[in-house]
Amino acid sequence: MAPKFFCAGTFFYVLIFAVSTLSHAGEPTESIKKVADRIIAIVSDPGLQTSGKDADGKESPDKLKKRNRMVREVVDERFDWEEFSRRTLARHWRDRTDVEKKEFIDLFGKLLERTYLDKVEGYSGEKVVYLDETVDGDYAVVDVKIVTKKETEIPVKYRLKKKGNEWFVYDVIIEGVSLVNNYRTQFNSIIVRYKYQGLINRLKAKVETQ
Repeated sequence: MAPKFFCAGTFFYVLIFAVSTLSHAGEPTESIKKVADRIIAIVSDPGLQTSGKDADGKESPDKLKKRNRMVREVVDERFDWEEFSRRTLARHWRDRTDVEKKEFIDLFGKLLERTYLDKVEGYSGEKVVYLDETVDGDYAVVDVKIVTKKETEIPVKYRLKKKGNEWFVYDVIIEGVSLVNNYRTQFNSIIVRYKYQGLINRLKAKVETQ
């Protein structure tokens, strides 16, 4: 299995380094922006910087682990990993036991987490601008664009679902390519060929090597 990480990696730029240009941003946009502000505060905290040396002149892994944990906790509050997982597995989801569903949600989250944390470390000046949002009942789409250092513009859409009084992300579309659909196609192909356990084995192997 060789998942295409372009979509995942790009949408994490949107989450972390976002600049809103909407004069009247609604709840969906504001919900994402609040997460972005919290993550920026974490990665900008001098006490969590990993470039410094410890008393022995070595890089301390403790700060990195702490920062990564804090970032993941913030992301978990706004991303509906169960909805992500259900839509990604599609028809295969209903055949899973509660234990299998929990295992898949955990592995899928870790798969995207590593890509996310890599982007935190690798940020180099990309800018993200919120453009618009549309709301249809309990569903919403937030349109943004990524502007690279070379002024290339990459269109991105967040799909959100409202639960109670909160909005949660369940899919991201990069240049017309859905993150959910991207993984759904790959995972379905693996399940058809190697059964569901074959997919789990590959996810475990991928997570362990990250």
